[in-house]
Amino acid sequence: MEREQALQLLKAHVKNENMIKHCLASEAVMKALALRLGGDPALWGLAGLLHDLDVELTAGDLSRHTHETERILREHGLPGDLIEAVKLHNEAAHAGQKRSELFHKALAAAETVTGLITATALVYPDRKLASVKASSVVKRMKDKRFAASVDRGIIMECEAVGLKLDEFVELSLNAMREISGDLGL
Repeated sequence: MEREQALQLLKAHVKNENMIKHCLASEAVMKALALRLGGDPALWGLAGLLHDLDVELTAGDLSRHTHETERILREHGLPGDLIEAVKLHNEAAHAGQKRSELFHKALAAAETVTGLITATALVYPDRKLASVKASSVVKRMKDKRFAASVDRGIIMECEAVGLKLDEFVELSLNAMREISGDLGL
Protein backbone atom coordinates (compact mmCIF):
# COMPACT_ATOMS: atom_id res chain seq x y z
CA MET A 1 0.00 0.00 0.00
CA GLU A 2 1.31 3.41 -0.92
CA ARG A 3 1.49 6.13 1.72
CA GLU A 4 -1.28 8.24 0.15
CA GLN A 5 -3.64 5.25 0.12
CA ALA A 6 -2.80 4.61 3.77
CA LEU A 7 -3.52 8.24 4.66
CA GLN A 8 -6.90 8.01 2.89
CA LEU A 9 -7.65 4.79 4.77
CA LEU A 10 -6.75 6.48 8.06
CA LYS A 11 -9.00 9.47 7.32
CA ALA A 12 -11.86 7.16 6.31
CA HIS A 13 -11.79 5.56 9.77
CA VAL A 14 -10.52 8.33 12.04
CA LYS A 15 -12.23 11.72 12.10
CA ASN A 16 -10.66 13.28 15.20
CA GLU A 17 -7.94 15.67 14.01
CA ASN A 18 -5.81 15.16 17.12
CA MET A 19 -5.86 11.40 16.60
CA ILE A 20 -4.82 11.89 12.97
CA LYS A 21 -1.96 14.10 14.16
CA HIS A 22 -0.96 11.39 16.65
CA CYS A 23 -0.82 8.87 13.78
CA LEU A 24 1.24 11.27 11.64
CA ALA A 25 3.65 11.77 14.55
CA SER A 26 3.87 8.00 15.05
CA GLU A 27 4.62 7.57 11.36
CA ALA A 28 7.45 10.12 11.50
CA VAL A 29 9.01 8.51 14.57
CA MET A 30 8.73 5.03 13.08
CA LYS A 31 10.46 6.12 9.86
CA ALA A 32 13.29 7.62 11.90
CA LEU A 33 13.55 4.45 13.99
CA ALA A 34 13.64 2.30 10.87
CA LEU A 35 16.54 4.32 9.51
CA ARG A 36 18.37 4.04 12.83
CA LEU A 37 17.65 0.36 13.46
CA GLY A 38 17.89 -1.08 9.95
CA GLY A 39 14.15 -1.48 9.32
CA ASP A 40 12.18 -0.61 6.20
CA PRO A 41 11.18 3.07 6.57
CA ALA A 42 8.15 2.72 4.28
CA LEU A 43 6.83 -0.35 6.12
CA TRP A 44 7.56 1.01 9.59
CA GLY A 45 6.05 4.36 8.62
CA LEU A 46 2.83 2.66 7.49
CA ALA A 47 2.63 0.85 10.82
CA GLY A 48 2.87 4.15 12.65
CA LEU A 49 0.30 5.78 10.40
CA LEU A 50 -2.26 2.96 10.59
CA HIS A 51 -1.83 1.64 14.14
CA ASP A 52 -4.95 3.35 15.55
CA LEU A 53 -7.38 2.80 12.65
CA ASP A 54 -10.08 1.38 14.90
CA VAL A 55 -9.78 3.74 17.86
CA GLU A 56 -13.11 5.39 17.02
CA LEU A 57 -14.78 2.14 15.94
CA THR A 58 -13.97 0.62 19.33
CA ALA A 59 -14.66 3.86 21.21
CA GLY A 60 -11.18 3.63 22.73
CA ASP A 61 -12.00 0.33 24.49
CA LEU A 62 -8.52 -1.14 25.02
CA SER A 63 -9.93 -4.66 25.33
CA ARG A 64 -11.13 -4.39 21.70
CA HIS A 65 -8.69 -1.86 20.20
CA THR A 66 -6.67 -3.31 17.29
CA HIS A 67 -9.04 -6.20 16.54
CA GLU A 68 -10.90 -4.18 13.90
CA THR A 69 -7.64 -2.67 12.69
CA GLU A 70 -6.26 -6.16 12.15
CA ARG A 71 -9.32 -7.09 10.08
CA ILE A 72 -9.13 -3.88 8.00
CA LEU A 73 -5.41 -4.28 7.33
CA ARG A 74 -5.87 -7.91 6.26
CA GLU A 75 -8.68 -6.88 3.90
CA HIS A 76 -6.28 -4.39 2.32
CA GLY A 77 -3.55 -7.01 1.91
CA LEU A 78 -0.97 -5.44 4.18
CA PRO A 79 1.99 -7.62 5.20
CA GLY A 80 1.69 -9.92 8.19
CA ASP A 81 4.64 -8.40 10.05
CA LEU A 82 3.04 -4.95 9.88
CA ILE A 83 -0.30 -6.35 11.06
CA GLU A 84 1.38 -8.16 13.95
CA ALA A 85 3.24 -5.02 15.06
CA VAL A 86 0.04 -2.96 14.90
CA LYS A 87 -1.92 -5.62 16.75
CA LEU A 88 0.65 -5.96 19.53
CA HIS A 89 1.09 -2.25 20.17
CA ASN A 90 -1.95 -2.94 22.37
CA GLU A 91 -1.05 -6.17 24.16
CA ALA A 92 -4.04 -5.72 26.50
CA ALA A 93 -6.41 -6.83 23.74
CA HIS A 94 -4.48 -10.03 22.95
CA ALA A 95 -4.25 -12.25 26.02
CA GLY A 96 -1.06 -14.26 26.18
CA GLN A 97 0.59 -12.51 23.25
CA LYS A 98 3.63 -10.34 23.87
CA ARG A 99 5.70 -8.01 21.77
CA SER A 100 8.76 -10.00 20.81
CA GLU A 101 10.14 -8.50 17.61
CA LEU A 102 12.13 -5.29 17.26
CA PHE A 103 9.37 -3.93 14.99
CA HIS A 104 6.69 -4.62 17.64
CA LYS A 105 8.61 -2.92 20.43
CA ALA A 106 9.59 0.02 18.24
CA LEU A 107 5.96 0.73 17.32
CA ALA A 108 4.73 0.51 20.90
CA ALA A 109 7.46 2.81 22.21
CA ALA A 110 7.19 5.22 19.27
CA GLU A 111 3.46 5.73 19.36
CA THR A 112 3.54 6.17 23.13
CA VAL A 113 6.39 8.69 23.25
CA THR A 114 4.56 10.95 20.81
CA GLY A 115 1.99 11.65 23.52
CA LEU A 116 4.63 12.67 26.05
CA ILE A 117 6.40 14.89 23.53
CA THR A 118 3.15 16.53 22.45
CA ALA A 119 2.09 17.13 26.06
CA THR A 120 5.48 18.69 26.78
CA ALA A 121 5.20 21.02 23.78
CA LEU A 122 1.72 22.10 24.87
CA VAL A 123 2.96 23.43 28.22
CA TYR A 124 5.48 25.73 26.54
CA PRO A 125 4.29 29.31 25.98
CA ASP A 126 4.63 29.06 22.18
CA ARG A 127 3.32 25.47 22.05
CA LYS A 128 6.01 24.56 19.49
CA LEU A 129 8.20 21.48 19.15
CA ALA A 130 11.09 23.75 18.19
CA SER A 131 11.18 25.05 21.78
CA VAL A 132 11.17 21.61 23.42
CA LYS A 133 14.42 20.09 24.59
CA ALA A 134 14.81 16.34 24.78
CA SER A 135 16.03 16.74 28.36
CA SER A 136 12.71 18.40 29.26
CA VAL A 137 10.78 15.43 27.88
CA VAL A 138 13.00 13.01 29.83
CA LYS A 139 12.50 15.08 32.98
CA ARG A 140 8.72 15.05 32.52
CA MET A 141 8.87 11.30 32.01
CA LYS A 142 9.85 11.01 35.67
CA ASP A 143 6.80 13.02 36.81
CA LYS A 144 4.02 10.43 36.72
CA ARG A 145 1.38 13.15 37.22
CA PHE A 146 2.40 14.86 33.99
CA ALA A 147 0.54 13.31 31.03
CA ALA A 148 -0.58 10.63 33.46
CA SER A 149 -2.20 8.49 30.74
CA VAL A 150 1.16 7.99 28.98
CA ASP A 151 2.54 4.56 29.90
CA ARG A 152 6.17 5.14 30.79
CA GLY A 153 6.85 1.40 30.80
CA ILE A 154 6.01 1.17 27.12
CA ILE A 155 8.25 4.14 26.32
CA MET A 156 11.07 2.33 28.12
CA GLU A 157 10.80 -0.48 25.57
CA CYS A 158 13.14 1.79 23.61
CA GLU A 159 15.90 0.08 25.58
CA ALA A 160 14.80 -3.29 24.18
CA VAL A 161 15.43 -1.93 20.67
CA GLY A 162 18.89 -0.74 21.66
CA LEU A 163 18.31 2.94 22.41
CA LYS A 164 18.80 4.72 25.70
CA LEU A 165 15.89 6.89 26.74
CA ASP A 166 17.62 10.19 25.99
CA GLU A 167 18.65 8.97 22.51
CA PHE A 168 15.14 7.72 21.81
CA VAL A 169 13.51 10.96 22.90
CA GLU A 170 15.97 13.02 20.84
CA LEU A 171 15.34 10.90 17.73
CA SER A 172 11.56 11.05 18.25
CA LEU A 173 11.50 14.78 18.93
CA ASN A 174 13.57 15.49 15.81
CA ALA A 175 11.29 13.28 13.69
CA MET A 176 8.22 15.12 14.96
CA ARG A 177 9.87 18.52 14.38
CA GLU A 178 10.26 17.60 10.70
CA ILE A 179 6.47 17.52 10.37
CA SER A 180 5.65 20.18 12.96
CA GLY A 181 3.47 22.04 10.45
CA ASP A 182 1.27 18.98 9.96
CA LEU A 183 1.09 18.53 13.72
CA GLY A 184 0.25 22.16 14.45
CA LEU A 185 3.19 22.27 16.83
